[in-house]
Amino acid sequence: MELEFNGQQLFDVQSAAFRAEGFVGLQIRRDRLARAIDLLVTHQQAICEAHSEDFGQRSQTLTRFVDILPALSSLKHARGSVKGWMRPTRKRIALPAGAPGVKAEVVPQPLGVIGVISPWNFPVTLTFGPLAGILAAGNRCLIKPSELTPAVSTLLQRLIAEYFDASEVAVVTGGPEVAERFSRLPFDHLVFTGSAPVGRRVMAAAAANLVPITLELGGKCPVVVGRSADLRRAVDRILIGKLNNAGQICIAPDYVCVPRELCASFADLARSWVARAYPGIPGNRDYTSMISERHAARMREMLADAASKGAIVMPLGEAGESGDAGRAVRPALLLEVSDDMRVMREEIFGPLLVVRAYERIEQAVQYISARPKPLALYYFGHDRREMRWVLEHTQSGGVTINDIAVHFLADELPFGGVGESGMGAYHGESGFLRFSHARAVLRQTGLDVAGWVGLRPPYGRRAQSALKLLIRR
Repeated sequence: MELEFNGQQLFDVQSAAFRAEGFVGLQIRRDRLARAIDLLVTHQQAICEAHSEDFGQRSQTLTRFVDILPALSSLKHARGSVKGWMRPTRKRIALPAGAPGVKAEVVPQPLGVIGVISPWNFPVTLTFGPLAGILAAGNRCLIKPSELTPAVSTLLQRLIAEYFDASEVAVVTGGPEVAERFSRLPFDHLVFTGSAPVGRRVMAAAAANLVPITLELGGKCPVVVGRSADLRRAVDRILIGKLNNAGQICIAPDYVCVPRELCASFADLARSWVARAYPGIPGNRDYTSMISERHAARMREMLADAASKGAIVMPLGEAGESGDAGRAVRPALLLEVSDDMRVMREEIFGPLLVVRAYERIEQAVQYISARPKPLALYYFGHDRREMRWVLEHTQSGGVTINDIAVHFLADELPFGGVGESGMGAYHGESGFLRFSHARAVLRQTGLDVAGWVGLRPPYGRRAQSALKLLIRR
């Protein structure tokens, strides 16, 4: 009950402060963004250590690359661009609303208090990424980080309290019950990043207060490798994107569609790549552990299920290496899979990669398009006609061509899902607009427009003439 009261109390404090503040000026917005930047730069070592504690095994270099750096990029981009984003957009108004002297504009207005439920896999970048747009738009923010990363969550709660007044940004910690209560608060907008089943519950809770919501979910992100691809480069990029957090990434490749005649070469290149990149895997210190024993056990269960149903399981790395080490699960390729296997029915979210053979590119695309829309899709190849055909016949939240996940790092591009992979987009100006209300403002002329068009009753010949002029093809 104390945590529930704490969340409600913080929400009430932020709501009152937002109403009292009125218009949020440029310097205040930039100052809040600058404080968030300073927090991450100054305390990066503590942030890395907290990640290592929560994951059990996670490289500090990796944490700087994938958690701190993207968050800083988003915050700096917002700080440098917010002046332009805040400018009202003038609009030309046509008849019947328009008349000589009428002026109109769209003014981006802060929404109020925004809630953020952030996940455990990238607890910093998926907290401060949305926060960049939230603060740039002039809002207050209440954050609920994951209970699966208690060290990071506790650290963020302490650091944010040092850098921000509780009326600006604050953190509420706790388990699933706290998250449920948090999602029932009457926010002006709610951001959730996580799994689709939990996303449905969050959306249902938010609906009680008609809270608009941004859902960043995931799904089974596919890769299409064309025959024109540089296969060695494709394997390199795919495995960097797949294994840099042991596959615990919402936009990590889930399965790769490869021409049948190239599958054996793909597997050989993958085995050699992992042996070079992570010697001694899974005990290699650059390799990330699963976040919990439950998540590690799920990987083992998926492998056993696939093997029992006829899949070829190919462990990756040096020959003769041992199996798993604690929560660190050895990566593996799975070939000759079928749709009744768990690896094809569930988002993997781990270091297992399915390789599906195809004869014709149309077969791969038909398979992808017949399934729920993923958060990301990837194509490797240099055949422009084929590339365009793949893009035109598939749907996904975003796309990177000849690389993995790089579109997420581009602050100039919107990031978001579609269908079961989510709704709403943020990053850069898209995030600013997502957390703003586009307020229409029209300044009427001094002319008697109503009399000019005959709108004032009693309606007569002038009204009929005006309608005849206005209502036509």
